[in-house]
Amino acid sequence: MTSFSPARVRADVPLFHRLVHGRPLTYLDSASSTLPPRAVIEAMDRYYERHHANVHRGVYLTAEEATADYEGARAAVARFINAPGGAEEVVFTKNTTESFNLLARSWGASRFGPGDVVVVTEMEHHANVVPWFQLRDSHGIEVRFIPVGDDFRLDLTDVDRRLEGAKLLSVTGMSNVLGTRNDLAALARLAHDHGALLAVDGAQSVAHGSTDVARDGIDFLAFSGHKMLGPTGIGVFWARRSLLETMPPFLGGGGMIADVRTDGFTPANGVARFEAGTPPIAEAVGLHAAVRYLEGLGPDVVEAHERELTRDALERLECTFAGRVRVIGPRDVVDRGGVLSLDVEGVHPHDVAQVLDQHGVCVRPGHHCAKPLMRRFGLAATARASFGPYSLPRDTDALIEGLGHALALFA
Repeated sequence: MTSFSPARVRADVPLFHRLVHGRPLTYLDSASSTLPPRAVIEAMDRYYERHHANVHRGVYLTAEEATADYEGARAAVARFINAPGGAEEVVFTKNTTESFNLLARSWGASRFGPGDVVVVTEMEHHANVVPWFQLRDSHGIEVRFIPVGDDFRLDLTDVDRRLEGAKLLSVTGMSNVLGTRNDLAALARLAHDHGALLAVDGAQSVAHGSTDVARDGIDFLAFSGHKMLGPTGIGVFWARRSLLETMPPFLGGGGMIADVRTDGFTPANGVARFEAGTPPIAEAVGLHAAVRYLEGLGPDVVEAHERELTRDALERLECTFAGRVRVIGPRDVVDRGGVLSLDVEGVHPHDVAQVLDQHGVCVRPGHHCAKPLMRRFGLAATARASFGPYSLPRDTDALIEGLGHALALFA
């Protein structure tokens, strides 16, 4: 869209109107959590002020309005990811982590036994690793890893052997450490050729480019609202309807049943069987507003904007610091997102982040819930800067200025 303006997006975000340590806020932590625009906040306020009630239960007006709002959010998400089966394939969860636990403990636990294989990669977030290890411990499955090469991309040299006998290939759409974007359509073909299904961690990719589960041949997709300009406390688990219909409930309680008797229960049909208890209604309303906002920006245009910011930042970091600041990730921007994990010579990542904070710059120090990847590159942590649709070149200016102070302070 030619009307896209990151400066206007920035003006829409209330948090950018405050000062931090007397300086304008430079927010470079969108990989951790994006900043919601006013439209998201106002949609949630409106829900609480005018429509608040529990859903799928009451027959009074506000309850029916709340239900319509909640189900409208489900339909909007289905449209946003091009779910071929529509809203009946979208399950609301708490976050990406809960979505992967649902996948492992419902679909996985009901199908896997000793010797069955799940394949993940070395660049995965712990959310796409730990549930499979838990299934290994409880069901005797085998967990295999596709390695990451020195070019910070998946090393598929031996992928046929690793996929032999696998039932699932589960990969990130974009690494939250490296910024590497994986070719999901190619990975789906690989998985399907070996008789496996493909699950995708979309937490880092859904808000930063177009997502089309039908086009790419994806079977399962998980992502979080707060990483796509929406609120915390809501996530999405998407699966093809034919798969969802065979999956047992993950959580038990109210709302997910068709009947309960003294001798047992019958689960509800459709996505309701996976949404036990009162769901995140206001959060779904906020997510709907975030989806509308992102659609208005144009996902492909957002991706192009962040690609140019990343290209500029990579060039300027190299030019300014002459190897004293190492970027842990691809040096080119082909199939790469706006995540810059920085290894600063002689300065611990937490010290880097604290110095940057004094200059109003927000970055994330740590292992980023990706310890296998950190060990692969001999690191304990990095200081990670990451862009969003509201990011501007002046954010890179502030980052470089702050890094210069950190290097001088710890020289």
